[in-house]
Amino acid sequence: MTMSSAFGQTYFIAIFAPQIKSELGLSDGGFGSLYAAATITSAAVMMWGGKVADVFPIRLLAIIAILGLAAMCLAMSSVAAAWMLLPILFGLRLFGQGSMGHLAMTGVGRWYLRRRGRMMSLAVLGFPASEAVMPFAAVTLMAAFGWREVWTIAAATLVLVSIPLVLFFLRAEPRLGAVEIPSGETSGVRREWTRAEVLRTPEFFVVVSGIVVPSFVMTGIFFHQAYLVEAKGWSLAWFAGWFPVYAITSVCTALLTGWLVDRFAARSFLPLFLLPMTCGILVLAFSTSPYAVPVFMLLGALTNGSASTLLGALWAELFGTRHLGAIRSVAFAGQVFASALAPGLMGLLLDFGVHIEAQYVALAAYALVSSLWLWLFVPRLHRIAHG
Repeated sequence: MTMSSAFGQTYFIAIFAPQIKSELGLSDGGFGSLYAAATITSAAVMMWGGKVADVFPIRLLAIIAILGLAAMCLAMSSVAAAWMLLPILFGLRLFGQGSMGHLAMTGVGRWYLRRRGRMMSLAVLGFPASEAVMPFAAVTLMAAFGWREVWTIAAATLVLVSIPLVLFFLRAEPRLGAVEIPSGETSGVRREWTRAEVLRTPEFFVVVSGIVVPSFVMTGIFFHQAYLVEAKGWSLAWFAGWFPVYAITSVCTALLTGWLVDRFAARSFLPLFLLPMTCGILVLAFSTSPYAVPVFMLLGALTNGSASTLLGALWAELFGTRHLGAIRSVAFAGQVFASALAPGLMGLLLDFGVHIEAQYVALAAYALVSSLWLWLFVPRLHRIAHG
């Protein structure tokens, strides 16, 4: 499920940005604004609808999401006007980036207790696996068949590969309410929070303000990768070719983070996970060498890989699992909302002549301040988890 989300992720859609803008007559700001509007709308729907993961089996909801994503891929293959792009992008973001990841993380977070960190680190491997394969595959297939045909292939892959795999692997899905409780132990939290209670807790919004940073920063950079490589004098194939490094590093970091989370708790690492990405952004901003790309990919992946596992385990660790889908949907909607703002905002700034390097410096400052903000609130999160 996490790997299948690729077709609604920014790093995949952005590969086709030059062709889409050229054929539909859109500027950087115009395309970014459409993308932002579609993503914000999908975040609002996720905030309202994410709680269905607490009511219906993940297996059923996953099949619905995959079919919806396949339909949007087919629609993208035949898009003919700018106005059509808005509902298509909305569907790609809702069913791809939104639903697939939310369902997968909610299921794993609910089903496991003692080994939650390690199980989460395995489940999230689909994200870096798709990051390693999809961009390079998209560029290769686009050169061979054309960009519209790639979206048709994506729809066929979802129907013929993803659906059978989900049906097979979730054929014995644990019933709703079932969790792994080790013999002689109780749940790691004393209280099962409802979403309403969580939304009245200031610490929740502090954490959300920090965890949305990678979504905002990495989405903005990946979405405008075509502009970046043109400004730096690199090639798009060079940039996309380093995604395997990004993916492999994310995998290793996710697995290590899973072990650390089980040993020390997810909340303990919140102030640290943004720092590698901050350094990577600065390298990308100030360097003109093409080898700034692998350095950025490596450092960005350290944040991305740790974030996937950290955030998957954090909400269950703090607030319990009974209403996990509803709680995660709010936090996840915040991440989607942040990922929506970046393309439009950065695109508009580019249209107004603000250099990409200056924007990167601002992104790095934003990440550093957020890291310090999280550090101040870690003691309060410890009290919540033990309360």
